[in-house]
Amino acid sequence: MMNSNERALGMHRRITRRDFLNGVGVTLSGSVAYPWFGARGVEQAGGVFEPEKSADYYPPARTGLRGTHDGAWEVAHAVRDGRTWNDASDTGERYDLVVVGGGISGLAAAHFFRAASPRGRVLVLDNHDDFGGHAKRNEFHVGGRVQLLNGGTLSIESPRPYGKVAAGLMRTLGIDARALDDACSNKTLYSSLGLHPAVFFDRETFGVDRLVVRKGESRADTAAYLAQTPLTGQVRKDILRIEHGDEDYMPGLTSAQKKDRLSRISYEHYLLKIVKADPGVLPYYLHVTDGWWGCGIDAVSALDCWGTWFPGFEGLKLDSGEAPRMGFTPAGFAATGGSDTFHYPDGNASIARLLVRSLIPTAVPGRDARDVVGAVIDYTKLDRPESAARIRLNSTALRVRNSGTDRVEVTYSRGGTLYRTTARRCVLACWNMMIPYLCPELPAAQKTALHQLIKTPLVYASVALKNWRAFQRLGVRSVEAPGSYFSSFQLNEAVDIGTYRSVRSPDEPILVRMERTPAKYGLPEREQHQVGRAELLATPFETFERRIRDELGRALAAGGFEPARDVEGIAVNRWPHGYAPEYNSLVDGDTPPERMPNVVGRKRFGGISIANSDAGMGAYTDVAIEQAHRAVHELIDL
Repeated sequence: MMNSNERALGMHRRITRRDFLNGVGVTLSGSVAYPWFGARGVEQAGGVFEPEKSADYYPPARTGLRGTHDGAWEVAHAVRDGRTWNDASDTGERYDLVVVGGGISGLAAAHFFRAASPRGRVLVLDNHDDFGGHAKRNEFHVGGRVQLLNGGTLSIESPRPYGKVAAGLMRTLGIDARALDDACSNKTLYSSLGLHPAVFFDRETFGVDRLVVRKGESRADTAAYLAQTPLTGQVRKDILRIEHGDEDYMPGLTSAQKKDRLSRISYEHYLLKIVKADPGVLPYYLHVTDGWWGCGIDAVSALDCWGTWFPGFEGLKLDSGEAPRMGFTPAGFAATGGSDTFHYPDGNASIARLLVRSLIPTAVPGRDARDVVGAVIDYTKLDRPESAARIRLNSTALRVRNSGTDRVEVTYSRGGTLYRTTARRCVLACWNMMIPYLCPELPAAQKTALHQLIKTPLVYASVALKNWRAFQRLGVRSVEAPGSYFSSFQLNEAVDIGTYRSVRSPDEPILVRMERTPAKYGLPEREQHQVGRAELLATPFETFERRIRDELGRALAAGGFEPARDVEGIAVNRWPHGYAPEYNSLVDGDTPPERMPNVVGRKRFGGISIANSDAGMGAYTDVAIEQAHRAVHELIDL
């Protein structure tokens, strides 16, 4: 029976959500239950699993547990655990290229192959119910209008300007990030309404629930903000010193020597042992690195934190620019300042849509990089026999092997039935750590390297609210929550593009984006991620929903927010295998570039090449594109 607290949270309300079964099992026959589709999932004629042919098949509008949803991962885990199948049916199809993985890297690989071989036939396989990989779209219909939020990849952004290949593809797709940002992004809406960033101090971590607005970044502003927090006097003094002090904590060393030392210690070590701050600053700063690396400051080098603008380094007077032993992200930003940026309302799902339009024009109506946001995808056209490019969703690759010198066999599971198709070549644009299980014939050293590419687990929750009056009353637009389940949440960015219009009035419904990275404090970065991945796969939707309602209700209580009344819909984008890993000096040390696991792991194996952002060890769209281009041309040049 539901208790009074759960009723106050609104756990009893019927909202836009679906709570699907967790832990869908693989049966003895090798089939998989697909509660996701229900009766709609099977065509009556012949009993063929073809959910995409249903008139109401539209994954972007699905809510509940998204991201790596149930039905997308269970077969792959069975393969990982040693399960084998030998009864695959031959589809009779023959392709010039099969791409495993329908994310941006896989779609870009199909695009590059078709550009180089216009008469070539391409099949893209993906285990999810939608294309795009991490570039997923959450589409809500609230208040009589469509509202969008990214379910994964946030924006066009990279630590370095896009290179020739990625920039060229953007031009081909009609994307000019700077022009779109100038024309479509409203960056002053919330500030014009007097809304500011804030920090929520939870009672479990800080002794009391308190939301404190932070107005400004000057020393006086910071002091005024800290005076309202529940932190002790010494912790407040040390935070003020960290954020505005000018002491040189490494006297007598050159800039290069300081950078080298910073590369060998964590940011936690730097703050507690070098700056000698009170240990009470740790709960306040522990999760500031979540958005970049998906783990706390205990597992990220102080040098990388300097390179990404975290405080405490002003007095060191470090020379600008990158340095040895810096990670991909901080080194790029330190060297170049980064790429042009633009946030589509659905994140980089719009890039995936444009790539699909380039491959199968009839599936994505429209003609440019703006109208694609409002396009309604015709999923019935993604996988048609007459098309030279086909995208087959809900299809998990089980086995990929070279068969002779000019043929690759790909076995996959779809709707509990095993199929086998063949192609001249294959690009594996899937998560790289899965590849040793798909291709057990790979050399041992290559399989070992691929296993080391452990991705960052994370959760992006999209929450539809009836209105955002509570935010207005409190004067906040975004909230950092260093001790809470979700470490941050914020109002949806205001972007007007094509026919899509963002909300303007606090009386209108809005989407809120919440972020969680379930790292395990005290372990090295990648071990933290392994623990976090297991946690995410074991967490049911009900737990996420309860946590969402509780955190919003407590943080926004003073503004009159009531979760039972104000929450209209929830989509939890669960990514146990989230973003690609990067070089981490605390883990990878002085490993030469040519011996890094992504370089060793991505070596072509006969007619099989390897793409995905994992292969570039950089969780950015341009990296995914560059790796796709390399992988395709390794095969073309055979």
